[in-house]
Amino acid sequence: MQRLILLLALVAFACESTATDEQAKRTQYSLPDAAIPTDDEDAAVDDPYLWLEDITGSKSLAWVAERNAQSKGALETDRQRALQKRLLSIYDSQDRLPSVSKRGAYLYNFWQDEQHPRGVLRRTSLDEYKKPQPAWEVVLDIDALATAESENWVWSGASWLEPAYERALISLSRGGGDAAVVREFNVATKAFVADGFNLPEAKSDVAWKDADTIFVGTDFGPGSQTSSGYSRITKEWKRGTPLSAAKTLFEAQPEDVIVSTYRDWHQGRAVDVITRWVTFFENEVYILDGDNVTKLDKPDDVEVSFFADFVLFRTLSAWQQNAQTWPSGALLAAPLAAYRSGQTQLQAVYTPAANRSLSSFSGTKNALLLNVLEDVHSRLFAARHQNNAWTQTELPVSGLETIEATAYDAAEGDQYWQSMEGFIEPLTLALGDLNGTAPEVVRRAPTFFDASGLEVTQHFATSADGTPIPYFQVAKANLPLTGDHPVYLTGYGGFEVSLTPGYIASAGAAWLERGGVFVQANIRGGGEYGPAWHEAALKQNRQRAYDDFIAIGTDLIARKVTRPERLGIEGGSNGGLLMGVMLTQRPDLWGAVVCAAPLLDMKRYHLLLAGASWMGEYGDPDVPEQWSAIAKYSPYQNVRPGVEYPPVLFTTSTLDDRVHPGHARKMAARMLEQGHDILFYENTEGGHAGAANNEQSAYMNAIEYEFLYQRLQL
Repeated sequence: MQRLILLLALVAFACESTATDEQAKRTQYSLPDAAIPTDDEDAAVDDPYLWLEDITGSKSLAWVAERNAQSKGALETDRQRALQKRLLSIYDSQDRLPSVSKRGAYLYNFWQDEQHPRGVLRRTSLDEYKKPQPAWEVVLDIDALATAESENWVWSGASWLEPAYERALISLSRGGGDAAVVREFNVATKAFVADGFNLPEAKSDVAWKDADTIFVGTDFGPGSQTSSGYSRITKEWKRGTPLSAAKTLFEAQPEDVIVSTYRDWHQGRAVDVITRWVTFFENEVYILDGDNVTKLDKPDDVEVSFFADFVLFRTLSAWQQNAQTWPSGALLAAPLAAYRSGQTQLQAVYTPAANRSLSSFSGTKNALLLNVLEDVHSRLFAARHQNNAWTQTELPVSGLETIEATAYDAAEGDQYWQSMEGFIEPLTLALGDLNGTAPEVVRRAPTFFDASGLEVTQHFATSADGTPIPYFQVAKANLPLTGDHPVYLTGYGGFEVSLTPGYIASAGAAWLERGGVFVQANIRGGGEYGPAWHEAALKQNRQRAYDDFIAIGTDLIARKVTRPERLGIEGGSNGGLLMGVMLTQRPDLWGAVVCAAPLLDMKRYHLLLAGASWMGEYGDPDVPEQWSAIAKYSPYQNVRPGVEYPPVLFTTSTLDDRVHPGHARKMAARMLEQGHDILFYENTEGGHAGAANNEQSAYMNAIEYEFLYQRLQL
């Protein structure tokens, strides 16, 4: 499960948001001029637009301003402004269902609306939360803090002190990037601790050990960060001592992704864990006992977590252990103390099937909640260890919705949240108990668009190698197959991220209500069928993900849902790379392309910002045999003059410190030079999410839809 945390830190995807509480967060600040990283003397000769990698250089920003003005002139229309207002009303709605996490006696929520564009951290009780209009107690007001300190703070999360939750390490970003300051906060007094733990702006990794000790990885000076820009050294820092006196626990290699230390709590037991991420998918795990650091015996591609007295292993490939071979995607368990002493016999908590995979899991006090996907449909199980064996009980679910169970409070008992939502069904949240209480609905989110007459269907396209590829379609029931419907097709296909059904408030209001068709692809590279589905499109096999997406586009045309001129596609981050490949490999298949926060120059991606951390996904361009595979699809190296490409809109953010804005800038400049039909818009605020607040999110989404309206004639 720790890789999920790493995934959220290192990778984000910008396809249709399914939760209106999760709008992007950004505010403006100035970056120092960035040197252009290069280790190739001929780079400037091979790449005439290398200067656009200078993030805040006057020349590059002048180019951005010119492109932005052109895009505003083309996309700021009365229709766009009306849609922006509609979307903002959704994002700021007081009727949204606030997501909560139980911390001690309270349910906490981070909330943004018109009155609080930067947001507030607030809390309430379970009894209050069940009411239509709960009474909330504000714990920290980011807008007030920003005003008082003359800073454009953006909330970047918190690390809580367990088990009492009376303190938190609050991360605040200047502008929405990954780099943030960290400050200790007293929840009881609702104030920052004057002489508490504080870290200057960096891509830090922090976690509590106890009330007077934290684990910290940050920028300790030259050589303390990996080539990906993350912590290479993890330390233990005692209260009242300077950071320079913190004790070093572990040092990773410069080419590693990150090293991280945390304390795992369950049932009052604490395990201190150091994880060295060698690549994004390979790790070494060490148990920290006082000053002793002991490596846990396991393959590098096995993920580790903990539950009660057990250590849990999730396999990313087959694991031959003793006389047993465990398949990819299995969840295994052993008593931690016995395993560390050499008694390595494992038991299966979950084993996958051909069309079934473990999506996620969490522990209540006495059971593991297993969220399973079967052909991208949800199934839920509760697994318990009884009589020296693991047994499973299935929890009832139905429909094409995404249904997920998560522990309510593992220290308290076996209660669990059960959430359910679909493309056209808003989120419903229920609270159940594994000891006999069926889930009782606590809250229902409102509807934000007219879904009457719509239906959700699932289809399978056949990829180039014969693999069936699932996709969901949202359209009018009994859609006439005229071959002329405008289609919005989105996908991701990377980092084992699964795209499951979720309420599409923005697309519903902007696209479905106007008669369009929404399609979500489940291509390889994702996690819809477990690690093997992801691994099938890794590195030299990346083309499979692109073949899958092409197959879905082709299938939509063959089924007479649409035609190329009315088939629009959208994706962000790794999905932006997908869009770039679709643009260059099959320009005949699409009527318009929205390419957001993309990777596009795959020759240099590993040299830019966090790019080196993704070589486990894409490969190393500096290794000739790996570059030979990457070169075949890298969009920046494959766009050509004289080819008729569909219109494309590139979007990015100046302050994206994860995926370098130079990718989108350079691709746009090259295509302009070649005479192609492109628009480019760069938000000068925000990080990888593309927007600092709801207003910016509404604007960015509205211009993207306006672009599709114009090009697809909707």
